[in-house]
Amino acid sequence: MRINVRGRNIDITPALQEYVEKRLNRMEKYFNSPIDAQVTLSVIKENHIVEVTISMDGLLLRGEEATLDMYASIDLVVDKVERQMRKYKTRINRKLRQKGIKELNEKFFPLPEDEEAAEPVVVKTKRFVIKPMPLEEAILQMNLLGHDFFVFHSAETDEVNVLYKRKDGNYGLIEPAE
Repeated sequence: MRINVRGRNIDITPALQEYVEKRLNRMEKYFNSPIDAQVTLSVIKENHIVEVTISMDGLLLRGEEATLDMYASIDLVVDKVERQMRKYKTRINRKLRQKGIKELNEKFFPLPEDEEAAEPVVVKTKRFVIKPMPLEEAILQMNLLGHDFFVFHSAETDEVNVLYKRKDGNYGLIEPAE
């Protein structure tokens, strides 16, 4: 990890330099690629401000903290950037796992070439005459046909309704709303 520490309105002491490097070097364990870190320490009035920018593989992590103590600001900003890095690493690992599972599925359960990019299409169209009937007759008709749903013209409301069988064994009714 390459760390560049600069100071604004403050002299960078060897102790500060060493502390920043020690805290930031903990993050090397997350990635194998080279990491560049820019750290700016500044003092404005009584606020000790620490800004950290880490760049690697096109990723930019940034954190800024201000407290009354420079060492506390360093600790807080490093924790903040470390959380961002863990979040990024977790996201990468999740994508790799999902990609791996997808590749395994394609390897062991391949789709035929003509179905790979196929989108769902309507393969069957049915037409039938809808006659007015009461709800009880619609339930009887649906059960006689052995279907899970039945479209009918309600004699009570004079509108098209959909009757369906629920998983609990009861029936549901879909009525149009104005």
